[in-house]
Amino acid sequence: MSVQILGDQATEERAENARMSSFVGAIAVGDLVKSTLGPKGMDKLLQSSSNMDSAMITNDGATILKSIPLDNPAAKVLVNISKVQDDEVGDGTTSVTVLSAELLKEAEKLIEKKIHPQTIIEGYRIACTTALEALSKAAVNNGSDQELFKKDLINIAKTTLSSKILAQDKDHFSTLAVDAILRLNGSTNLNHIKVIKKVGGRLRDSFLDEGFILEKRFGINQPKKITNANILIANSSMDTDKVKIFGAKFKVDSTSKLADLEKAEKAKMKAKVEKIKKFNINCFINRQLIYDFPEQLFTDAKINSIEHADFDGVERLALVTGGDVVSTFDTPESVTLGHCDTIEEILIGEDVMTKFSGVAAGEACTIVLRGSTEQGLDEAERSLHDALSVLSQTTRETKTCLGGGCSEMIMSKAVEQAAANETGKKSLAIESFARALRQLPTILADNAGFDSSELVSKLRSAIYNGMTTSGLDLNKGTIADMRETGVIESYKLKRAVVSSAAEASEVLLRVDNIIRAKPRTADRNQ
Repeated sequence: MSVQILGDQATEERAENARMSSFVGAIAVGDLVKSTLGPKGMDKLLQSSSNMDSAMITNDGATILKSIPLDNPAAKVLVNISKVQDDEVGDGTTSVTVLSAELLKEAEKLIEKKIHPQTIIEGYRIACTTALEALSKAAVNNGSDQELFKKDLINIAKTTLSSKILAQDKDHFSTLAVDAILRLNGSTNLNHIKVIKKVGGRLRDSFLDEGFILEKRFGINQPKKITNANILIANSSMDTDKVKIFGAKFKVDSTSKLADLEKAEKAKMKAKVEKIKKFNINCFINRQLIYDFPEQLFTDAKINSIEHADFDGVERLALVTGGDVVSTFDTPESVTLGHCDTIEEILIGEDVMTKFSGVAAGEACTIVLRGSTEQGLDEAERSLHDALSVLSQTTRETKTCLGGGCSEMIMSKAVEQAAANETGKKSLAIESFARALRQLPTILADNAGFDSSELVSKLRSAIYNGMTTSGLDLNKGTIADMRETGVIESYKLKRAVVSSAAEASEVLLRVDNIIRAKPRTADRNQ
């Protein structure tokens, strides 16, 4: 006789079934993004089922996984690690998902041989520690040599961009990204770098502009250029100050009363502009609208005004010009004004924009992306963001390691040696970890259309024979020296990929029960 314990809306999967369910979910996610890995990876086209007009083309692991609704709890764990990888380092989102899936594939085979999950977890932990030690030993630090470090940064940018849409113009974009990051002087605050996307032209027409560009223009009849600007950045209503109470009405018995009312409104606005004049500025930027009358007053006072600079723009301007965002104008002495050398209107494509040069935060710059389609520009922006994130992290953690499957093979070699020193069933788990690491170069070769088993065994023998800088040259389908070809990756990125993937697979290996239930509601009080 079976006793019903769970409520009627709850289901339970136990032991083998639960484990299978979590493995299948995770492995399916790995297979989904696997084909986007590496310089020859393919893109995915994601179309919204609710809005048929919106389509996104991307090969960024985190973006793909974020956009797909998944029902499997294990799949969601992998989505989360790719998201964390994206937030922490900015790139390597596909690698971390694929490595987790491969570790779980290996674990599944071990469980079929009746090896307990806890034994596998112990083995994976030993393997992960060994792999990270080997990675650290193989890493090179050129942080103290400015020239070499810049070369490293450009190579990292090229490696990151070679698997993205910008691969065709990677030389142009890697120089652009490195210039932008070096301006930050070691800061990882990417808010100083604004990216403007403008459809039209080719991708290689994109450029870096030193300074800050706001997608707005000056008021009517105001000069197109001002020098030595003192800027007041405000978030205040500069439209006519009607009585803004919902449902308030004026009843007047003659039109002259109405004229009096408008006069009073104008006087109020004039008083506000007079207060602003006391700040001794020559540029007023407001987040909200500025009506014609106050704009005219500003023009007469030789103050240039910009209206409706969206909140993101206002926040960034405050950051870049070193000013405060102000909403009341009674105490000019306690407000910090923003400063820059020149503000002028410039033309990009067909649009007029305002450019701030010589800003207080010298880090600030703007990257203007050009391209032929919206989808292409969106993907270019995502790719560039990945490169910028990785580069900014590398200026902090200056160690670098080699790409093209080289680092994975070095780690795999160290892990296999650790397996040989370990007794018992744990050694099988450690060996599995090494196999999973070798899957990354295998997938790289597969995606490029080469014979992966031949290439990876050649790479393996090169690394095992002491040629520790060998990796896959996926343009020619041969083994080459990664230092010479300049396939360099950030050490922090690689370390995050291995440690996150090991942790995620450990989390899923611990699962032996999946319970699905509707959440308790107010009417269910038991």
